[in-house]
Amino acid sequence: MKETVETEYSLGQVVKHKFLDFRGVIYDVDPEFSNTEEWYESIPLAIRPIKEQPFYHVFAENDQVFYSAYVSQQNLLVDDSNTPIEHPDVPVFFGGFDGASYELLENSKN
Repeated sequence: MKETVETEYSLGQVVKHKFLDFRGVIYDVDPEFSNTEEWYESIPLAIRPIKEQPFYHVFAENDQVFYSAYVSQQNLLVDDSNTPIEHPDVPVFFGGFDGASYELLENSKN
């Protein structure tokens, strides 16, 4: 039986990175680190997170680009700007925006 992991953030929630200049919408979560060791080692030591925590998949954006980010729980903050995310994949997975989070579309729920 799988162990249940408590997360601070939820699917559809708008978040921002503590150190890097981007914000986005959470679209998936891993209960602990589940990426390559090469990716992990590429993170500067000063902001490298521990692996034993939830990691979030985020439709991310900054002033220049849209992308998908993989971010540890310890490096996220709630984005309280009440500003929608413009990432082009957001409307594929999410519906209405209430200022803090997006509604998960029925066809994208597992």
